[in-house]
Amino acid sequence: MSIIEAMKERRSVRTFDGKGLDSREVAELEQAIAASGSPFSGNVSVKLKKFNLKEGYKPSTYGMIKGAEDFFLLGIGADEDSALSAGYRFEQVVLKAWQLGLGTCWIAATFKGSDFDRGITWPEGEELKVICPVGKAAKTSLMEKVTRLALGSKNRKPFDDLFFYKDFTTAVPADNQFREALEMLRLAPSSTNSQPWRALVDGDTVHFYYKPKSQASVLDSGIGICHFHETEKFRGHDGEFARLSDAPAPPDDWKYLVSYTRRK
Repeated sequence: MSIIEAMKERRSVRTFDGKGLDSREVAELEQAIAASGSPFSGNVSVKLKKFNLKEGYKPSTYGMIKGAEDFFLLGIGADEDSALSAGYRFEQVVLKAWQLGLGTCWIAATFKGSDFDRGITWPEGEELKVICPVGKAAKTSLMEKVTRLALGSKNRKPFDDLFFYKDFTTAVPADNQFREALEMLRLAPSSTNSQPWRALVDGDTVHFYYKPKSQASVLDSGIGICHFHETEKFRGHDGEFARLSDAPAPPDDWKYLVSYTRRK
């Protein structure tokens, strides 16, 4: 399965088969964590840990997840760069898991004091802010179907509502060089399917913005930008990210994040 296929097919999984990961799968995922990276700064740590729920281990924020034994834990710094890097970096791991036939589900919340955070030491300045179950999907339960429907997980805003060309009113042409990468960004997961990302294409540069929807909006934007950049790399394009002092000023309810310029 190519990375493009993974981005198109990936869905959030909340009901697992209860068997846990085998040693090969753990090794593959640990390798994916080690190989993940980010073009942005900030502080992010990713851990993979087993929780034996059958023996009464009850994380207080287990929520709607059923049958999972293995969880990714993300320690993230308090600044914007850390949130952006966390989204960008961990989505690489999520996509690799899907390519291995494993499901995941991002859960961003406050986990301090929960069983998830107990006994774990994070680097200074980092705090557990995301957990993510991982394993083989079980048959979708009625409750999961209801949850997906309530969150509108299958729905995405139209392309032309999110991405613009040269100004903030003109649609991106159908033959534009960034069209596919932006479409993969559009398909990215986000907290409660909020889709906070926005982008403006100008020549060989794409300026990224976000429309604040929740405390997870910058992290969500990192996930989307990961999809964009993975598509660029898969198609053989090279580029770089930078925060530009002269980036176009966005509408009042948007915030500028970063710009990407394709070099070839």
